[in-house]
Amino acid sequence: MKATVVIPNLNGAGWLRDSIESIWAQTEQDFELIVVDNGSTDESLAIARSYLGRPRYRLIENGHNTGFSHAVNQGIRAAQGEFVALFNNDAFAEPAWLESLLAAAGQNERIFAVSSLMLRHFEPELADDAGDYVTILGFACKRGDGRRASRYQRPCRVFSACGGAALYRKAILDEIGLFDELFFAYFEDVDISWRANSLGYKNVYCPAARCRHICGATTGAVRYNPFKSVQSGRNSILLPYKNMPFLMFALNFVPLALGYAMKAVMFRLRGYGGDYAKGFREALRALPRLQKPKFRLKNLPNYLLIELWLIADTFRYFVYRAQRALRLT
Repeated sequence: MKATVVIPNLNGAGWLRDSIESIWAQTEQDFELIVVDNGSTDESLAIARSYLGRPRYRLIENGHNTGFSHAVNQGIRAAQGEFVALFNNDAFAEPAWLESLLAAAGQNERIFAVSSLMLRHFEPELADDAGDYVTILGFACKRGDGRRASRYQRPCRVFSACGGAALYRKAILDEIGLFDELFFAYFEDVDISWRANSLGYKNVYCPAARCRHICGATTGAVRYNPFKSVQSGRNSILLPYKNMPFLMFALNFVPLALGYAMKAVMFRLRGYGGDYAKGFREALRALPRLQKPKFRLKNLPNYLLIELWLIADTFRYFVYRAQRALRLT
């Protein structure tokens, strides 16, 4: 079997059926579909159950919300496909989505993840995500967010694939490990892509793999809310601390601290300063439980490439912010 598509679901009654149907309508039919329900209390669980008995479909039911990482890990462990595609329950794939992802991954066995062109559902001329990047300030950002999708029509290498609609090579997952469940939600996809980068694997962007996405439908946060603010404060610390070798972390400590201070001010101005601080405290308690990848001298060129990537993407971030500010004035 070529692929397993995993859809984590939490109270997605308004969109889950359309999401599932978009997967069944794919031009590539050599796949299985696994829905992992994370303790839904609305009609979405009944919707997921209504497909039981259909070939190539399985449902995993959790009694409570175990978090995105745990849910998708359940799906990955049960997967029989050579590749695993993660797909949000509030996303809707175009018919060639899976075929395009598989074609991109097939170009090189060193490709770990393939990121989709995610379009804003209600503004499909605008990109929602075209791969993710990280700055030296510790910010994890969506490439292309809010920009014309026509600007992102070239395949390229990206720092990270967005786990909302991405394909992963299962053989490499078996090598580097699954999603870190200390990242309850957000940044877990950047973490696993960072691990792959450190080992010399590649994450790429495939503009032909298109889907529409209702951003924030599951968490109730298009931009900010208390839950997302806690997760941001927590995981923005865990992400670089885990993936940077100690010398690299020490080298970047000052810009990282500056970035956290900037974020703290921003969240405070938006009324979520307490939530961000709570996430920060949770991160400090979680640090001893992190499993840092082992430093290997042979990976030094990869660490250097990542450092240069972080610096370059910091400039990308500020250019984008400046352009956005000019458009608003």
